[in-house]
Parts: sequence; C-alpha cells; structure tokens
Amino acid sequence: MSDLVAKFKGLSIAESNLSREQLAQVSQWESILKTGQLQANLGNLNLQLRDNTFIASTAQPTVHDVELFEATLPVVKELVSSTKDVKNTIASYRHVIRWVDYLQSLLQLSKDQTLEFDRDIELPREIIEKPKKKDEKKEAPAEANKKNKKEESGEKKMRGKPDEETLKKLREEAKAKKAAKKAAQAQQQQDQAKAPEKPQPSVIDFRVGFIQKAIKHPDADSLYVSTIDVGDEEGPRTVCSGLVKHFPLEAMQERYVVVVCNLKPVNMRGIKSTAMVLCGSNAEDKVEFVEPPQGSKAGDKVFFEGFGEEEPLKQMNPKKKLWEQLQPHFTTDGELKVIFKDEEDKEHPIRKLTNAKGEEFKVATISNATVR
Repeated sequence: MSDLVAKFKGLSIAESNLSREQLAQVSQWESILKTGQLQANLGNLNLQLRDNTFIASTAQPTVHDVELFEATLPVVKELVSSTKDVKNTIASYRHVIRWVDYLQSLLQLSKDQTLEFDRDIELPREIIEKPKKKDEKKEAPAEANKKNKKEESGEKKMRGKPDEETLKKLREEAKAKKAAKKAAQAQQQQDQAKAPEKPQPSVIDFRVGFIQKAIKHPDADSLYVSTIDVGDEEGPRTVCSGLVKHFPLEAMQERYVVVVCNLKPVNMRGIKSTAMVLCGSNAEDKVEFVEPPQGSKAGDKVFFEGFGEEEPLKQMNPKKKLWEQLQPHFTTDGELKVIFKDEEDKEHPIRKLTNAKGEEFKVATISNATVR
C-alpha cells in the first residue's frame, strides 16, 4: 500500500459500495496503469472526468481515485511545466487538473509535491461538438436546380438529328457494351462453377493469453469481463466470456489461457469484446479451459502442426465464415490433446495444437471435446 493510499484511508470519508458497472470502469483504469499507458490515455481520463467528478462516478473520492492520482500527478506536473503554451495545455486537460488539484488539497501534500498553476488564468470556453443535422430545406432547392440543369442538358442533346458518323459511333459503343456484358456473365458463371477454396487453420490467430483480472459483466449475469494480456504493444484486451455457470470468479483470475485474437470485435451488452477464450466442452455441458504448457508467456504464438510459419489474418471476415468452417474440426483425442481433425486430408488427417517448442495443449478431462 502506498503512503498516499494509507493517508487517504485515514481520512474520515465513508467508503462507497461500487456497482458492477463502476467496478468495470475502475478495472479499465487499473489495466491502463499496469501497462504503463497512462500518458497515452490522458485525453480519455479528461473525458471521463468531464462527465464525472471521480473515476467511478461516485459522489466522493474512493481509494481507486487516489491510486490513479498517484500515477497521474507527476505526468500532469511534467506536462504543465514543460509546455510554452500553459493556457491551452490547462484548457485541454482542465478536468484532470481540477481532479488533481482537489485530491492534492484533500491529501494535504507538501508544496514540492503538488501541481502548481495559476488558478485565476482565463481559459477559453470548452466547446463540446455535436453532430450537425442536414438542413433538408436548404438542400432541396440545390437538388432541384441540379435536376433542372440535367433535364435542360438532355433536351439540348435531343434537339436535331445526329449525323451518320455519330450514329455509327453510337452503334459501335452499344455493340462493345453488349459484348463486355456477355463476357462478364460468362466469367461469373465460371467463377460460380469453381468450388470455393478450403480455408486452412493458419488463418486463425491463436495466442497464449494471461488473464490479469476478471469481473462479472454489469449488465449480463452469464458473462465475465476479463482483462487479458495477449502480447499486444497497445496493452491488454477486454474480453467477454459466457463462462459464469462453468467457472467461479476466482478461477478466472491470473491464469494462462489460449485466446483467439482475430475474430471481429463484438459489443456484448455495452462492452466491446476483442477476443475469445478457447475452451473444450462435451454433450453434458461440461466446460474446461484449453491449458497452455508450463513456461508459456502471454503473446506466444499457437498453431496447428504444419502451419507455424504462416501469418494469420489480421481479422477474419465474418462474411466468409472462416471460423464456422474450421471450428467443427477442433476436438480432443484420447490423450486430451487439442487437435485439428480433417479426414479429407489423407496425408495429415490429424494435426495437434502446438507452439514453437512443439509442446502440446490439453484440456483437463474431456476427450472428443467440442473445442471453441
């Protein structure tokens, strides 16, 4: 516990009971602090504090404000002291600075610790832009004029009989268009006759992920919201998983899993989920994590044998149904290893899920599992 947190807890401020939605807000800022992305998210913090006095939308500060304040104070001090345009810098982060100023006063920090700035400085008015609505009344005359001009132009072209040379040119153009249309139709029929190319499991971006923290979704009883490190430079991802009835919350904390990282992000009850945790299940609705081998690290590439050299797609196109075509081939064998089973592949009908070291990925007890 830091000195500032201990000092705050010694103040006579009643501790707030946070809702699940408020805990989700706090969890996002905790993840940003852990990954050192605070400075890059200072604008988002200013936006959060524009509409809320404190980070968890509470009426008074919480210990989470103090933890975030402790990291934010030196960043803001450096920002204000190093800029030549103090006025616009303070204006750009006015809500963060207001929040910092309140907390440093509440915690009675010494002068050398505090952010010093001119509190009487006259700031420009904050402009919150709203999307502009189209003025249909103004646009209508313009559209009418455009239409009239087209009609007038058409009338001018129709006046008078075209000469023989023009008629010949028009006939040739019509003939060329007809031939091009016929060729396009023939090509389309030829393309449709071809069997669609069978996708390979190399298109899927499997990685080892580390669940830093998981909470229950504030608006969905069946979902967990997890913060998962998958090795991205921009920091951990937010992942929603329908695992509440299969695992207690404590089983979702600080563990390694396998994550599918290139599905299209989806909004799940107001929270964008950017990946999927890979699990095995059976007909009795028993679910188990696909377990990475000992010594795995967040971001390690995972692939089926024979496809380790290929780069997966950045994002799979949902319209092509790549995941839907490949996932039915994912299962587990009698030794509980995760495999890709394709009886049409005579040379390699079974390929195990592995990593660069050739290690195996397993579930705990389910053989012949559905893996997804």
